[in-house]
Amino acid sequence: MSPRPPGPGYRALRRGRVSQPGQYYLVTTATHQRRPLFHDLRAGRCVVRALQTLEPLAETKCYVIMPDHLHWLLKLRGGTTLSAAVQRVKAGSARAITARAPHLRPVWQGGFHDHAVRREDELRALARYVVANPLRAGLVERIGEYPLWDAVWVEDGRGGG
Repeated sequence: MSPRPPGPGYRALRRGRVSQPGQYYLVTTATHQRRPLFHDLRAGRCVVRALQTLEPLAETKCYVIMPDHLHWLLKLRGGTTLSAAVQRVKAGSARAITARAPHLRPVWQGGFHDHAVRREDELRALARYVVANPLRAGLVERIGEYPLWDAVWVEDGRGGG
């Protein structure tokens, strides 16, 4: 069965989206029908590998892969758009996940939500907020217990890493 075509909400997510090299973005994208696919660590690791392969096009500052969605703070580099970067992560991870578990098709919902980070001095606080998601959701008592997150140290909030 093929996935439903994107509806008006999907188009609204794209309205006004601008991709700027050097800009920081917080991206959130959900699994198809919010299925908790990433309770399976192997599926979550497929997303991690997809994020890592994007390194020439985007610099990942932090991410957390929740059971049914991804939060990703990145700095976009030249040569790609935000939509292309997100699509590459979603397509690469979906291929890897469905190669071992075809019944999980489709993996991702269409579209994603993004927020351009206007002030670089907000990066550290935003990164802490992102990686604390498993704590707020009650999945773990300490973030070190959660296996699907990573963050670079932003030394002074100006993008040093």
